Amino acid sequence: MRPRTELALGATALVLLGIGAAALGSRRARIDDSDTRRSTYLFGPSGASGFADALARLGVTVVRYRRPVSLLDTAEPDSEAVIAFLGPTFDLSPAEGAEIARLPADLLLAGRSAGTAIRCLGYDVVPWRGDPVAVRRPSGTDSLPVPRVGALLRRRTTRTLVDSSEAADSRVISCTAPMPQRIDTVLTSAGRPVVLRLDLEGGRAVTLVSDDRLFANRAVRQTAAGELALELVVPRYRRLIVDEYHHGFDASGSLAGATLDWTLHSPWGWALWQLVAVGILALLAEGVRFGPARQAIERRRRSPLEHVHALATALAASRGHDVAVRLIVQGLRRRLGRSGRATGGELGGWLASLAPSVRTPRGEDALHRLADITARRAAADEVLVAADDAETLWEELKP
Repeated sequence: MRPRTELALGATALVLLGIGAAALGSRRARIDDSDTRRSTYLFGPSGASGFADALARLGVTVVRYRRPVSLLDTAEPDSEAVIAFLGPTFDLSPAEGAEIARLPADLLLAGRSAGTAIRCLGYDVVPWRGDPVAVRRPSGTDSLPVPRVGALLRRRTTRTLVDSSEAADSRVISCTAPMPQRIDTVLTSAGRPVVLRLDLEGGRAVTLVSDDRLFANRAVRQTAAGELALELVVPRYRRLIVDEYHHGFDASGSLAGATLDWTLHSPWGWALWQLVAVGILALLAEGVRFGPARQAIERRRRSPLEHVHALATALAASRGHDVAVRLIVQGLRRRLGRSGRATGGELGGWLASLAPSVRTPRGEDALHRLADITARRAAADEVLVAADDAETLWEELKP
């Protein structure tokens, strides 16, 4: 395949991969914006990072808890701390709900996915049929639109709840709702409660929220839900422990797993994968042979004798016979020298100094002819003779 054709194909493939990377990156960006997890790690419209940042600015320490419920450290209850479950992405199991309801700590439970814990506290989260309804306007929020909710709270008729959904594992979960000493209705809609605060025995307080969308970034920024959500924590608490484990942010993840997840959820990560794909395709293209194998071109190095003959012939053609003979002898002198460099001095005397080292009659004849040609004006045919004699001496005297 011709180089121009290969270059055109490579450029076309690169352009197509770039278009694919841009499309996938924009699609992934849209997916990130529509992430519905109510996590304080997410900055999208449905995330809860705005709620956490606002609390931090108000002096509340936000602790993101990324371990199972069974590992919650409540050995020393903190009256200034509240444990929050804001619309868990993964529904709380009946066992987790019962365990959360028994925690000796203040709780903030929001959303239908936290319904198992809310039921163990004596209430059900009931979805509203139809479009979301507006809540009753809180005091002091006349300039902001009221938020809308899609679920309400309803008091249970029985205090004891038995859940047999895990009967296949020989587990029947039961819990008994505590009797509240005081019930404050913080927010209502359509005449039914949306946010309740229960004061329980032992000084515990539990806040129940029917719809976790009140904590979403969009609602906090654009409606009166922001002030309402902050008043559930400030000024009563100085520390918020918010559950992130049920949003998929498990603390047991590895750095490699986090890096892989980043590459799959970020446009820059997708661009990196596209570059890797381009590199692999380039390696495959280089490794594939197009067409039959070519015969190897054999290149042989010229022998020193061939070079000397070529030099002698060229100088003979230019009538530089004496120059040719002198160059031939100087070349022999350089090759026989220890330093490998050309040295000055009279050539006749140097040739005479070689006589004791020549041991064969053929070498002696070559030395005598070369000394004779060097001592007088050389003829045209004597240039090749001098070259042959120089090669003979080199074969006999080389180190």
